Amino acid sequence: MQEFDPEDVLSRPLMANLATVTEDGAPRNAPVWFVWENSAIWLLGSSDGSAVKHLERDPRCAVEIVHFDNEAGILLHLGLRGVATVEPMSPDRFMRLLHKYLGPEAGWNEWFIDNVAQIEHPDGRMIRLAPTSIFTNNVSFFRTGPDFAWPPG
Repeated sequence: MQEFDPEDVLSRPLMANLATVTEDGAPRNAPVWFVWENSAIWLLGSSDGSAVKHLERDPRCAVEIVHFDNEAGILLHLGLRGVATVEPMSPDRFMRLLHKYLGPEAGWNEWFIDNVAQIEHPDGRMIRLAPTSIFTNNVSFFRTGPDFAWPPG
């Protein structure tokens, strides 16, 4: 297998899946937006959200991110594991996250920002995972055979 730099996947506006453990020990996952800063992945949450409640009870979690481009033959899997903390909302960090996914503010949907994102809402939280382990799996040969489509030549 050919290694790849996790920073490449972490810098892209991809969906991450956050896996937590419920009170009865069942796995639970949720798709989330994220930003990578200061050697930690930061995910959105709220004080009454299930992911925050699960992590406050049992902070062990995993985050999986996949960069998949079928046409180009790219398939990169990044796994992060560790113990998360629930932090107060950081409006500045949240704005950087929104820029990552939505682009320049001039193109933002005001209804989404006001009614869904609610940057300054007092219940907003950020989930911080400074991973204790990082796993990369480059399977970018599914179209090319033994030659990798990633990284590009």
